Amino acid sequence: MLPSMSTTRIRSHLKAPRSRVYSALIDARAVATWMVPDGMTSQVHIFEPREGGAFRISLTYDAPTETGKTTAHTDTHHGRFVKLVPDEQVIETTEFETSNPALQGEMIITFTLTDAQDGGTDLIAVHEGLPPGVPPADNELGWRMSLEKLAKYVESPTSP
Repeated sequence: MLPSMSTTRIRSHLKAPRSRVYSALIDARAVATWMVPDGMTSQVHIFEPREGGAFRISLTYDAPTETGKTTAHTDTHHGRFVKLVPDEQVIETTEFETSNPALQGEMIITFTLTDAQDGGTDLIAVHEGLPPGVPPADNELGWRMSLEKLAKYVESPTSP
């Protein structure tokens, strides 16, 4: 019997307005830049940022010693945008493309944005339904790396 599904919940403070953070959540080029843990590269295959719109993204390990969930060195996941509330919330479903039952199953990712007192944005990222083959600590570490990249992206004076 497989263990139950887990949830990762992370709070992050970004020194950028909600509109800039929201834009980075629904822009394919931005997502390819920030939504990727250290030691991996991202390729966005499909990205339709509208409710019901699909996405498909591959993350490939830079080191040939790392093992991917989909192919030897790559994790590919696909899903759809469930709810988009401009400058407030993005909810999406996603699942790994894998034949390993311990890594299968639909997950829900929710980003909620609120105004921070300093004029920036407080973000809460919740990743629900982690398959039993994904250690919650590893998932949290990957998300923390990605959210640090998001902060750098949206806080840069050259970001859109």
